[in-house]
Amino acid sequence: MPKITYISHDGSRYEVEAELGTTVMENAVKNLVPGIEAECGGACSCATCHVYVDEAWVAATGEPDPMEEDMLDFAADPRPTSRLSCQIKVKDELDGLVVHIPERQA
Repeated sequence: MPKITYISHDGSRYEVEAELGTTVMENAVKNLVPGIEAECGGACSCATCHVYVDEAWVAATGEPDPMEEDMLDFAADPRPTSRLSCQIKVKDELDGLVVHIPERQA
């Protein structure tokens, strides 16, 4: 199973093994990673699972689709590497993925 590292705003690291086909958000919630609120449950209708994808992983995770881009407008402190973790599907190519959790969610 691919491993994902979540880094909180204070530098705390949470490493989880993620099941293929799930999302980065689902794995954060399942493993009680703090800072991922996921209020809409992964429906891409809020911005409470906002993360910053580590620069080394931007190409592998891809670009947000238009719906996700619209929701990122509601994220607190969006950046060029911002993504909604509910929209990043776990696949073998993401083994070692690193995402940073903002200090607060929208």
